Amino acid sequence: MHKFNAEVEEVADEILAYALDRLRLEPPLDGPLTAAELYEKVGNTITAKGLGGLPTLEIFKEVLAKACISTDHERYLAFIPTAPSEYSSLFDLVVSAASIYGGSWQEGAGAVFAENQALRWLADLAGFPAGAGGVFVSGGTIGNLSALCVAREDARRNHPEHKGKWAVVCGDQAHSSIAGAAKIMDVEIVKAKRSADGKIYGDAVAKAIDEYEANGGRVFCIVATAGTTNLGIIDHLDSIDDVAVERDIWFHVDGAYGLAALCAPSVRAKFDGIEYADSFIVDPHKWLFAPFDACALIYKDPKIAKEALAQHASYLDTLHENDDWNPSDYAIHLTRRTRGLPFWFSLAANGTDAYKDAMEYTMLIAKKAVELIKAHPNLDLLMEPELSIVAFTRKGWNKEDYQRWSDKLLEDQIGFVTPSSHEGQPILRFAIVNPWTNVDDIEKILETL
Repeated sequence: MHKFNAEVEEVADEILAYALDRLRLEPPLDGPLTAAELYEKVGNTITAKGLGGLPTLEIFKEVLAKACISTDHERYLAFIPTAPSEYSSLFDLVVSAASIYGGSWQEGAGAVFAENQALRWLADLAGFPAGAGGVFVSGGTIGNLSALCVAREDARRNHPEHKGKWAVVCGDQAHSSIAGAAKIMDVEIVKAKRSADGKIYGDAVAKAIDEYEANGGRVFCIVATAGTTNLGIIDHLDSIDDVAVERDIWFHVDGAYGLAALCAPSVRAKFDGIEYADSFIVDPHKWLFAPFDACALIYKDPKIAKEALAQHASYLDTLHENDDWNPSDYAIHLTRRTRGLPFWFSLAANGTDAYKDAMEYTMLIAKKAVELIKAHPNLDLLMEPELSIVAFTRKGWNKEDYQRWSDKLLEDQIGFVTPSSHEGQPILRFAIVNPWTNVDDIEKILETL
């Protein structure tokens, strides 16, 4: 491999120039090509002698990058987009360049210290005690899996007499990663019935627990969702926590999307009860303006997590000779990059007021979108949004009509909005998390309907 010789210097200049151009310019929408189309354009890029730095960069710039949709485009409103701040994207370059190992305090103390301050801000928003803490992991799937593993280990210690099946209770709109975690852990999923408003409440959770445990099983965790991915619905945390506390069951809140709004005064009360959770997740790469990939996993009592998840081996003993904070102890991982640093840098540089203002602005745009949909002759609002997801239907359309419209919207480079469904019926939804999305952007899309 090359040191920084003249060739590498030239490539470095070009890469930095390209990165800065991508940050300075309005992000292109672009779109996918088939594997055959891409192969026709670039061929086999992995060769014995190598293509060289500049030719390889050209392939990426002119072909591969243009076959990727920019998730930070202001009219990318599908799934849950991302909208990293300029500071966070710039600092992600530093993280990659610095080669800091983020698994242990010994090797990355300064970086871990900074990450922990960002985690502390989130813990404070949730009303967690001073001893709370956690770690940044790759995404909500690993965050939820790690928390559920801790919950089960805690239940096993507290109930050694139980030899039967274990289960997680959640709503039927819980994120797919909860079912995935249950499958990996070989535990069961018990669904609490939704109310008419789409939420699960404490009484439904209690009923689901009673019915399951009457047959010899035991519930080790209750999972509430703070902002469902499809519709942005917040389960009634304040009644669910009563059930968890009364029955001494671990209470985990999946707030991958929605808990970002803890910093928004206008909706803070919707999350009352979060302070009684044992753990929660929130993804800064969704609605807290950080680049991929960063999920904050926070425990009320991280000692329980460390007991459950810390890895032990002869070569790791040196890391556990004192009480240092090793991020590898708090999730299902060992090696990790300091993925929380771009979020920390942006939060520290911009200040928390900027985050509050950006959050409130995205929800204002969601309200404006609701007004436009209600005034549109062809559209029906599905429900009033709780946060920033706006769901609606097009009169007279079936599933195929929605897909054709979505495909053409991207083909025409107007926007990216994918069909979804609710109770078996096709719908459209805007997931508005980008503070650069404005009313004009919403109008451009609605004009095509």
